[in-house]
Amino acid sequence: MNRSKRLYIMLGILAVVCVATFAVMQVEEQSEKIKTSGEIVLEVSSDDVQSLNWEYGETSLAFHKDGTWLYDEDEAFPVDEEKIHQLLEQFEAFGVSFIIEDVTDLGMYGLDDPICTIQFTTEEQSYEITLGDFSNMDEERYVSIGDGNVYLAKVDPLEEFDAVLRDMIRHDEDLAYEQVSQIKFEGAENYTIFYEEESSATYCADDVYFTKQNGKTLPLDTGRIGTYLESLTTLNLTDYVTYNVTEEELESYNLVTPELTITVDYTREDEDGKEVSDTFELSVSRNPEELAAAEEAKANDKEAEEVTGYVRIGDSQIVYQISEYKCDNLFAASYNELRHREVLTADFEDVYQLDITLEGADYTIAVDGEDKDDERIWKCQEGEVDIDDLQDALEGIRVDSTGKFTVEGSAGKEEIKLTVWLKSENHPKVEIELYRYDGSDCLAKVDGETFALISRSDVVELIEAVNAIVLD
Repeated sequence: MNRSKRLYIMLGILAVVCVATFAVMQVEEQSEKIKTSGEIVLEVSSDDVQSLNWEYGETSLAFHKDGTWLYDEDEAFPVDEEKIHQLLEQFEAFGVSFIIEDVTDLGMYGLDDPICTIQFTTEEQSYEITLGDFSNMDEERYVSIGDGNVYLAKVDPLEEFDAVLRDMIRHDEDLAYEQVSQIKFEGAENYTIFYEEESSATYCADDVYFTKQNGKTLPLDTGRIGTYLESLTTLNLTDYVTYNVTEEELESYNLVTPELTITVDYTREDEDGKEVSDTFELSVSRNPEELAAAEEAKANDKEAEEVTGYVRIGDSQIVYQISEYKCDNLFAASYNELRHREVLTADFEDVYQLDITLEGADYTIAVDGEDKDDERIWKCQEGEVDIDDLQDALEGIRVDSTGKFTVEGSAGKEEIKLTVWLKSENHPKVEIELYRYDGSDCLAKVDGETFALISRSDVVELIEAVNAIVLD
């Protein structure tokens, strides 16, 4: 065969290949048609769905409706029906950006081996939705709804269907209240806090929470009560250890007889906006073994491992695990934790006179003439004085973060004594005595009763503020 013949043969083969390629392209163009769409391709009311299951990775979950939604493998599992609705509502109006019709190769779109398969049924029909590859160019996922077409979905169903069983539980709700009327502690603490407006048991206008001890009504710090209640409203219970607790499990979590039970009586608004009364009960305990190990480590001046806390709301079958930090906040419920830290809790606008005894001398600092809140003139020994520093120092006399309310030992020399006169019918005056205790603390007495240890530096600041006025 000469050179020219070979050339003609090669040209012929090339022509056949070109014709074949053109023919294949024509067939593919005819068999797969891609068109832009803004269509709704699936409309199924979530209320009509009777069963739902999906497979994604190692997760395979199935639920059915029998009055309420139930988990197929364990009907004791408390299903979050809002979560089921959230999964299904995207198919109530399932919109797509592109339609690929007459698809011959599902593998091109990752749909021959779907990343996720979703099935649900109504009384009339069954549906299967498969999820394929994610198109990086379009930033949308290829989806099949079983009608022979492939779609690019406007909303990726996998954003919801990457859920595992833990995501499907109906969690117990944290405390949500309009007004708390009572807080009762049992266990590690045993006393009751009650709400009362305009009580005669306090001279602080902000005080609305009180407790009774030894027949006396004692005010509590409203801000501290608010912080404690916040620890109940922000528990965010999600980390459950069991959703169907047994008696044996309650024993293992130390919740048969909890370390502390907190019962809150409160009012809230119902769905109709009406005020209703309700009760919230929380049991809390710590892992006994971890707690014992932590206490031993502390006794030996070693770093302790974190102690796990367990809580249960009412008689719920769910037991949750909480962090040591949250657990400590719940156990910070003693009277000393929730009482006032300040020696003087009155609003200084209600103070009109200070009688002071310092180094054996007596002084009076008082508002001059008619008491006008917007223009109060203070005088001492007939001279007008500025008491801003004295006010700051007096309001700064408080227990520090260590909360040294329990005092052992006796008081020493009296450092300073003040009688604070108030515009109050129930409490016209408050007597404050500050005694030397040791090199770093002074002992404070209020109305003749021991209050707490106060930083000596704060007392010195108060004395210097008084001297700056009376010695000027």
